[in-house]
Formats: sequence, structure tokens, C-alpha cells
Amino acid sequence: MHWLKQYRREWLAGDTVAGVVVAMMLIPQGMAYALVAGLPPVTGLYASLLPALAYALFGSSMVQSVGPMAITSLMVATSIGALAPVGSPLYAVLSQQLALVAGVVLFLCGVLRLGFLSNFFSRPVMSGFTSGAALVISLGQCKPLLGMASDSNWAAVHGPSAAIGLGSLGLLVLARYGLPKALASWGRRTADILTKLAPIAVIVGATVVVSMLGPDASGVRTVGVVPGGLPSIQFPGSGAHWRSLLMPALLIGFMVFLSSQSAAQSLAQRRNERIDTNRELLGLGAANLASAVSGGFVVTGSISRSAVNYTAGANTPLASLLTAALLAIALCVPNGWLSLLPLPALAATIMVAVLGMVDFSTLAEAWRHDRSDAATLLATTAGVLLIGVEEGVVLGVVLSSASLVWRSSHPHIAVVGRIPGTEHFRNTERHTVETLPHVLMLRIDSTLVFNNTDAVIARIEQELSTRPQAQHLVLVLSAVNMIDTTALLALTELNKNMREQKRYLHLCEVKGPVMDRLKHSKLLGKELTGQVFLSAAQAYQHLAGEATV
Repeated sequence: MHWLKQYRREWLAGDTVAGVVVAMMLIPQGMAYALVAGLPPVTGLYASLLPALAYALFGSSMVQSVGPMAITSLMVATSIGALAPVGSPLYAVLSQQLALVAGVVLFLCGVLRLGFLSNFFSRPVMSGFTSGAALVISLGQCKPLLGMASDSNWAAVHGPSAAIGLGSLGLLVLARYGLPKALASWGRRTADILTKLAPIAVIVGATVVVSMLGPDASGVRTVGVVPGGLPSIQFPGSGAHWRSLLMPALLIGFMVFLSSQSAAQSLAQRRNERIDTNRELLGLGAANLASAVSGGFVVTGSISRSAVNYTAGANTPLASLLTAALLAIALCVPNGWLSLLPLPALAATIMVAVLGMVDFSTLAEAWRHDRSDAATLLATTAGVLLIGVEEGVVLGVVLSSASLVWRSSHPHIAVVGRIPGTEHFRNTERHTVETLPHVLMLRIDSTLVFNNTDAVIARIEQELSTRPQAQHLVLVLSAVNMIDTTALLALTELNKNMREQKRYLHLCEVKGPVMDRLKHSKLLGKELTGQVFLSAAQAYQHLAGEATV
């Protein structure tokens, strides 16, 4: 708790208000996300207690709110659904074991300073995964929204339940899109907080309606008995499923880190703070370990709750600790009213929360900027919807990696010439430039490594073949940050072939680190047929006076 040593008295009011606001938000939300995970609703409250303390000890974000989240809850359900029946004691144990394994993985990644691994997930993959998971969760809440059993057909809609569910859904949509404008005169911050708290008012209203009708008489399914008291601290059992949980835990761990990192970075920018990636791994790992031993399940930094925490005035993790304290009090005092929370209203809350995560803006931007990224996003979304959450993510990562490999293996190469009256050299296809008939200048806009060497050499040979009068080839290497052994050998072979053709290979604008490697090679030792020039302008000026051989 490095922040505690520097705590200021003036921060206390903001932390207190934020702690209360997020606690009010977390009671229905945590219970709802536990249902998404296939767990008893109270599990969502358990997962919001010790994890907050653990993150405060190790994490780096001052306003991150750690607890259950819709997408990770879905991943928990899909990961252990095939290993145990939903609602069974084994299912609950496996959910804790999954959090334990994910926590160990995240914590070890933090110790080993492996935060750079987040670079394996591109923004389109994350966007596609989030959108696909949001749609899967929403579709999964349709039957609870209408009061239908999970194994019933669509004709078995329960009237009172559907009325409460659809009514709650309509009110939540109206609040999300109409309340900010209606409350604009109250100030943006107040309007934002009240809009985020609208689900609480809807849940309370639905609960009042059910209590007035009587849950038995109305037939509306409710949360049921919520155990009072704090969760016991115990290691989540042992069994034969640890190996089966490893791969899902690795994937969930990455999702936990990436979603949490996204929220933390966004809020840190607003507060002019710096997020330590490796400390985030430690904090999230510790939070999941704490959740595992206290009856919870996988937790992460919530984008929506963290935003509410920040907007409500949070200055330090003390706000999250106050939230956890208030939740603990709510579990310890008489909580019979929680048992009357109607499942259709909770389903409506989940649907509105997750549908707001469907990311159309990134898709539109990717479509305008790079169609391959847009295709990766759509493929990831479709994969999550059609073949499964984990499989969809893997598909997106594979496609993203394949796109990266393809691009790096087909680098951009431009024939360049001098802009008249300057020392600037630009692409002959884009600018009006001056060229020399006996000189071919090629700018290679990529590192030269084994996977693109053949394509680069083929392009060079093609350009030379169409210009038989060109006696000098100048490779402009201003964009080349590395030349590996495969590329070096290929350039050596190219130089040999040009010698046989009585042509000359020149290099220019070679970066220092690249030159440090090249100067020990045979290519620059005695074999280079041409020269190494400091700049393209110097090469052009020197070769302009050369007579055609």
C-alpha cells in the first residue's frame, strides 16, 4: 500500500462517496455476474471482498475497481461447464480452482515482468472478443428475462416474469440513453453517476413489485435465500481437474489482464498517472488468489465500475476498501430482502450492461483504415458466437498473427527519386521527381529478415530486369532496423550476381546498429561492388557524374 504513506486528508471525502456509490452498484451487479458464471448469486459478493484488499496491496491503479465482470464470468461458465453440472458442489470448487490457477499465472507473470505479453492481443481481437461475448451473454439472458426455464421452449413464456423483465429492460434502456440529457442541467458528473446507478433503482422497484405480489403467488423466480455472514477462508479443494483447468486459466488470465489494463490506462491518462504493467499483473494475480480462497471466482478490473469509481470522486484504493467493507456489512446484517431480487430484472440489468460493450466504433474505424483488421474483428466475433468463447479468441489471435506475418513477409519497396531542388527522395509513383537513367534507387520500408528476404530479392531482381540500362543499384535502408543472417546471405548473393553482370550494389542511410553488424560481414569487408553512402542525396550526387559502363 504505497499510496497509504502519501494519503491526504482532503482525499477522504471523495474516497468515501465513491466507496458508497460503487457498493450500491456492486450488490445487484455482482449477484448478476455470478449468475452468468453459473454460480449462486452470493458468490459475486464474496468475489468483491478480499480481492479489493489484495489489489490495493499490489496494484498500481489508484481508482481501479476489481471484482466480477460479465465477460470473465461467461468464460468461467464455458470453461467448467463441461467438467461439472451447474449448481453442483464440484462446480463451485472448480470455479475457485480456476481463479486460483489464473491468479498464480498472473502473479508469476508479474514477478517475471512479462507484461509485454499483452502485445499478443491486438485491439481488433479484443474488440471482436468483447462484442462476441456480449452477444453470447445477452442471448443467454433471454430465457431468464422472460421467466422461462433453461430447458424449456420459447412457448413457455411466463407472463408476470416477462412483464417485469421487459419492463425493467425498457426502463434501463431509457435511463441509459435518456437520463443523461434529462439531468444535463445537474452537471455532467452528477448526471453520469445517477445514470450508472439507475439499475439499482430498477432492481429495487422490481423487488418491491415482487414482494407486493408475493413470489409464490406471482410465480416470478427470485434469487432465493442469500447466506448471511462472511465467507470462510479455505483452500479450494484438490482433485483430478487441475490439468484440465490450466489452458482455460491461461486464456482467462490474459483476458483479466487486458480488460483490467484497458480500464486502468484509460483512467490513468485522465489523472495524469502512470500504470506499472508488471505491478498490475501482481495486483490482479493477488486479487484472484484472494477470491479463490474466500469462496469467490475469477475477478478483474471492471471498466464500467472503475469509471463510476473515478467519476464519484475516488482518489485512492481506499474507495475500493470502503466498498468491500460496506458489502461485508450487508452480508452480516439481516439480508432477507436480497432473496426477493427477481431474476428477470437481473437478466435485464445484465443485458443492458453487456450490450453497451458491443464495439461498433472500432469496427467502423478498422473498416476505413485496414480491412484485414476489420476481418479479424468480425472473425473473432463470429468465432465466439459460433464455436465458443475460448475458440473464438484463439481464432482471432491466429488470424491476427497470420496477418502480421503476411505483412512482414511482403514489405513495401519504393523506387525513389529526388524532388527537384531539394535533397529529399520520394516514391516515383506519388511525387514528381528526378531520376538517373543509369541508377536505380530502391527504398526498403521494413526490417530484412528470413520471412521477407525472398520477396525483397524478387522485387529487386524484377526492377533490375525492367531497367537493363541501370548499372547502379542503391538500396536506401533508412527504414531498415535489422538485417538477419538470412537477409545478409541473400544480399551477398545479389552482390555476386551483380558483379557478374558488371553492375554495382550501393547502400545508403544505414542505421548505426545495422552498420555495427554489417561491418563484420564479408559483404562490407571486400566483396561489396559499390559503396556505402551516408545519405541518398550523397549517393545521387556521386553517381550523377558516373558514366554508364
